[in-house]
Amino acid sequence: MSLFITCPVQSVERATAFYTSLGWTLNAEMSDHNVSCFAIGSDQYVMLGSRAMYASVGGVEDLVGGPDTPSKVTVSFDLGSREAVDELVERAGTAGGRLGDIDDYPFMYQRQFDDLDGYHYSPFWMKPNTDPTE
Repeated sequence: MSLFITCPVQSVERATAFYTSLGWTLNAEMSDHNVSCFAIGSDQYVMLGSRAMYASVGGVEDLVGGPDTPSKVTVSFDLGSREAVDELVERAGTAGGRLGDIDDYPFMYQRQFDDLDGYHYSPFWMKPNTDPTE
C-alpha cells in the first residue's frame, strides 16, 4: 500500500524549496506547476498542491485553510537515530520552518517543526532496549 499525504500550500515553488532543503527527494514524474511530490519513505509521499488545485479535487473549496490555520494532523515518522532527528529539524529551521518542543522520554526522543504553510511534523527515534510503559 502506498501512502500520500496531500497538503494545500500558498506557493508550490516556495514549498518545493523548503522540502528540498529537508533533503527529501522530489518525484519529478508526479510533479508539475500545480503540485510537488516528495518521497519520504518507501511508498510514502507528501504532495504539496496549490490551493486552487487542492480545492478543485473533491469539492473542498470551503475546507482549504491558510498558513494561520492550525494543522489538523501531525505527521510523525521514525528516523534511525537521535542525530537524524536533530539534523532534519535543524534543516527545517534553517529553511524557515518554526521549531517546536523537544520531548526526551525514557523510550523515545521526539522533536517538532511546522513547515512554511503550518503543517506539523514530529520526527522521532525509538530508543533501543527500553520499555515504553516506563
